[in-house]
Amino acid sequence: MTDTQEAPDSLRVDKWLWHARFFKTRSLAAKVVSDGKVRVDSTPISKPSRSVAPGNVLTFPQGKIIRVIQIDAIGTRRGPAPEAQALYTDLSPPELREKGPDMRSPGHDRVGRPTKRDRRAISSLEGRKPLG
Repeated sequence: MTDTQEAPDSLRVDKWLWHARFFKTRSLAAKVVSDGKVRVDSTPISKPSRSVAPGNVLTFPQGKIIRVIQIDAIGTRRGPAPEAQALYTDLSPPELREKGPDMRSPGHDRVGRPTKRDRRAISSLEGRKPLG
């Protein structure tokens, strides 16, 4: 092997998703692909061995949002985050990229575990007797 490695022109989709740091492990990336949740250029795929190249557009779920990513480069390794972010362009809507979907209920400005008062209000809304 030489010191000047050239990037290949295509790579397995599960390996690329792992290189670009969308999934913590390659097996998690392969599972998402195997479950049929990934689309390459709007075509659903179910084989992690499917090759992707620069110019392909990937659509897949990550957490509670749907990511739309255009591949700009094929990496040679799973490097640090800035190196991984140079591999793609995020085509997702800007409001989803910046903060993600708002999971809090309207008027609820606290984040985290509900207080005793909140739990009592939830119980009364559900028609149950409060526990404490």
